[in-house]
Amino acid sequence: MMERLFDIVAERAAADPNAEMLAAKENGQWKTYSCKTVWETAQKLCGGLLTLGIKNQTLEPEAQEKIAIISFNRPEWMMVDLGVQMTGAVLTPIYPTISPNELAHIFKEAEVKIVFVSNAELYGRFKDAFAEVPTLQHVFSFDPTENVPSWNTLIEKNAPMDQSVIDRIKPETLATIIYTSGTTGDPKGVMLSHHNIVSNVSDSMPAFTFAEKGSRALSFLPLNHIFERMVTYIYLHAGVAVWYAESMDTIGVNLKEVKPLVFTVVPRLLEKVYERIMATGIELTGIKRALFFWALELGKKFDNVNHGSAWYRFQLAIANKLVFNKWREALGGNVKAVVNGSAALQERLIRIFTAANVIVMEGYGLTETSPVVSVNRYESENRRVGTVGPLINNVEVKIAEDGEILTKGPNIMMGYYKKPELTAEAMKDGWFHTGDIGEWQEGRFLKITDRKKEIFKTSGGKYVAPQMIENKLRESPFIEQMMVIGNSRKFVSALIVPNFGQVKKTLHISESDNSKVIKMPEVIALIQKQLDKYNPLFSHPEQVKKFELLPDEWTIDAGELTPSLKIKRKFVEQKYSKVVEGMYGE
Repeated sequence: MMERLFDIVAERAAADPNAEMLAAKENGQWKTYSCKTVWETAQKLCGGLLTLGIKNQTLEPEAQEKIAIISFNRPEWMMVDLGVQMTGAVLTPIYPTISPNELAHIFKEAEVKIVFVSNAELYGRFKDAFAEVPTLQHVFSFDPTENVPSWNTLIEKNAPMDQSVIDRIKPETLATIIYTSGTTGDPKGVMLSHHNIVSNVSDSMPAFTFAEKGSRALSFLPLNHIFERMVTYIYLHAGVAVWYAESMDTIGVNLKEVKPLVFTVVPRLLEKVYERIMATGIELTGIKRALFFWALELGKKFDNVNHGSAWYRFQLAIANKLVFNKWREALGGNVKAVVNGSAALQERLIRIFTAANVIVMEGYGLTETSPVVSVNRYESENRRVGTVGPLINNVEVKIAEDGEILTKGPNIMMGYYKKPELTAEAMKDGWFHTGDIGEWQEGRFLKITDRKKEIFKTSGGKYVAPQMIENKLRESPFIEQMMVIGNSRKFVSALIVPNFGQVKKTLHISESDNSKVIKMPEVIALIQKQLDKYNPLFSHPEQVKKFELLPDEWTIDAGELTPSLKIKRKFVEQKYSKVVEGMYGE
């Protein structure tokens, strides 16, 4: 019976021991791990950890041992997750891109005892931070690392598991603490029990009706985030093997190699895929170029509810045979669905990809909700463009008077680790306050309009929802990234990172220094033309009156983006404070 996370893998190993479960490239070749291998390795790891004194006599959150992992996606990540769970310890995953200071802060708060690192590079980056943590006793590495024992030393002990320890782990036992990156403020440790995540797996399963046993999923979103981790357990429960991309840079190649049925994305990644497709289309000439943009225009008009005229449907069928089939081939040829989370995806992209028979299932959730609250289904009748779909089973939502989305269900977190006051602030009368603003469409499709904390008021007293404006303007092929500003200001302005590839091609610019490109009058005029196109779609107070172009793309490493690729608004506004002040003549 599936009550604890590791039960999912135990059941798969018993039912289909020789089937593929996980795969990754090792020394340039794909290596697969069967259900039996994954399960037996996790059991051996559990036994090895128990020899280090991980006993967890008291399964209370603060008393449970904390074990951290700092690694990019790989099969070992999931085996550690399973092995740690069975000891009754708590896995605390850390983004590899985190700063050493932030890591030390988290490790001290969580009192981490053991940490697994991916390789020598990550160990070298965090070695000094590890030395600051008094509770840290052991460091293990997946890849050979000088002066660091291999994780295999734990497995090779072949120490027996203590079944009595495993039997004491209940559905309500704390399974993981995930420190949210957040777009504002310090990270908070979200406590999720086995029941929280298992219920989310079970209640989300009906949305995965397209899942085919024996098929493959490509994984590249960080397993540190509960979105990818929970969806991984859905894959495993459904008999879908998980293949890990080598890196973000190799996704295009890996898609063709793996030929997945499904993969998850955040908006920025699907936008990148679309930009590559567009760049290919622009390079075409003659009839091929004409067909490409003809198909693209058909895709923009696609609506899964209003199917259009017979003539439109006929043209779309031709476009699928002549143009969109090449898109699907670029994604491996077998993709049925792409699941989007973390932030709102441009409606234009949803329409185009779905027209190309790659169903985009946009959903909604938070780390605190394990994470799924709602999701657009694969079946057309339960999918609406511009919404995040119907609620999943056993989850409730109500809209507060101020528009905030409140939710309750078995997926709601146990609380914030060592922060009872923040837990009480977020949880009131059994309802979790999401901080998101939303509304219902057709009485059952949830629509997110903005983040409560990100809505600002101009000095004229008008409320502005920046995400809505940003999502619309980023539909322009010439705008790569942007952030709307205007809190307590007399008008709305924006910081914009142009899509330099598209801009340079369109304007025939050969200059390689982007700091010079953004000052060119023709570039500024091109971006102004985009604002002139989209501004009329907004009310007068919402229209972007001024903008400044920036030469460098915002990244996680530079600090402008969270690990889930959301803009850190406070950081960006502070970093470019002089630029912002210049727009307001300050």
